[in-house]
Formats: sequence, structure tokens, C-alpha cells
Amino acid sequence: MAATVSIAPPQVPALLRLGLATCFIGHGTYGVLTKAAWVPYFGVVGIGEDWAWRLMPWVGAMDIALGFLALTHPCRALFAWTALWAFWTALLRPLAGEPFWETLERAGNYGVPLVLLLAVGWKGSPWTRVSETWRDLDLTVHRRCVRALQLTTATVLAGHAGLGLIVVKPGLVAHYAALGLPHPAEVARGIGAFEFALALAVLVAPRPALLVAVGLWKLATESLFLIGGTPAPLFEVIERGGSYAAPFALALIQYPRSRTARAPKELRL
Repeated sequence: MAATVSIAPPQVPALLRLGLATCFIGHGTYGVLTKAAWVPYFGVVGIGEDWAWRLMPWVGAMDIALGFLALTHPCRALFAWTALWAFWTALLRPLAGEPFWETLERAGNYGVPLVLLLAVGWKGSPWTRVSETWRDLDLTVHRRCVRALQLTTATVLAGHAGLGLIVVKPGLVAHYAALGLPHPAEVARGIGAFEFALALAVLVAPRPALLVAVGLWKLATESLFLIGGTPAPLFEVIERGGSYAAPFALALIQYPRSRTARAPKELRL
């Protein structure tokens, strides 16, 4: 019989579902409001501008519904579809001519539902509501979930780093300029280099303190949308819920189970 473990604390799956929900609700709200930046993404699949504007609210409404389902009726079908849909929408960006770093930077969008699917497994009804907690996980499954969260967190950081250091994305430069920082393009490059180092640290030594710091860092950097002049900026922050949930959830998993006993050796990264 395979060894099992109860992943602790029980807040981990709820945190990941919250990250999934906010991602889809935030993204869907932009569809309902309509967003000019989305028009080229429809063009990738041969949909013209006129129909793109008509379809945006419907796509947005679907995303919002999926987000609320993540909170009210989490199931295997939901996790599988949201992982595939989030990856496809992230992949549309380089297909529309944007840097591939944009796809990597959105790893939280598709990595989080993938972790949820890994935890509950493929076997069982795709539509039945899954348990609120992950009980008696096979050790192999546990390791896969932890590794997936680790890779998701590192990829989010690396994607954002590439946009700053290599692409020098105008939107990032505008954020740093809005803070009143001198030479914002150089600031973007410097922060990009720092984030590449953070991504490497997450892969090599994912300690709880580091992961909490990464989660707070992502919250802080994405909150710059609030001062950057973006329309409806709050939803840009909300849309990146998976980018915050992944490092915080991994920090909870990595934290010792009690003040006196550390996690068993076989459960550590």
C-alpha cells in the first residue's frame, strides 16, 4: 500500500481556489467591460474586430461564472477546463505578436488549477464536488503538487523578469515612472534582474520566509496598476490572484507542522 500524508494546513486548497476564482473573475470583468487589447487575440483564430467586440462580454461572463464555480462547486472538470483555458489565453499573447514572457508571467493563471487537479486526481466523477481538504495524499502526488507550485511561482517571477530586463515593457516603465523613480527604464531592468534571482532562489531553496516575501512582492508590484493609469486597474490586481496564491500556498506547505516538530524528511523539497 502506498504511503500517504495529509497536506497541512487545510487552508491550502481553499487559498488556491481563491486564487483561481479571483483570476477568472478579474479577467472576465475586463471581457464584460470590453478591452481593446483583446482584439488581436480574437484575430489569432480568425475573428475580426467587429465580432471581437461582440464576443468579449460573452467570454467575460463565462470567465466570471467559472470563477464563482471555483468557490461554490470545485470539481475535476472545472480544474481541467480552467487550466487549459488559462494556458490558451496566455498563449494567445505571443501568437498575437507579444513576447513569450507574457505567457510565462501568467503561469499562476494555469498553474494553480493544474495543482488542484493533480491533488484530487483524474479518477472519479468530473462533475462531483471535491473535498474541501486534501486528505491522505499519496506521497508521490504530494511531491508533484509541491513541485508544480514551486515551478509555477518561479515561472511567474521569470516571466515578469523577462518583461523588465529583456523586453523593457513600456507598461512596467510607466509604473516606475508613476512612482517618481528616476530613469524608470533602468529601474525596470534592475528589477527584472532581481526577479530572475528570486526565481532561481525559489527553485533552489524554497524556504517559507522566501515564499512569503515573494507573495508580498507580487502583491506590491501588481498593485502598481492602481497608479499606472490603466482603466479599471483594480481588476488587473485581482486578475493575478494565482500569482499570489501559489507562493503563499507553498509557504504554508513548507512551514513546519508545529513549533517543535519539522515536517518529515520525505515531504521536504
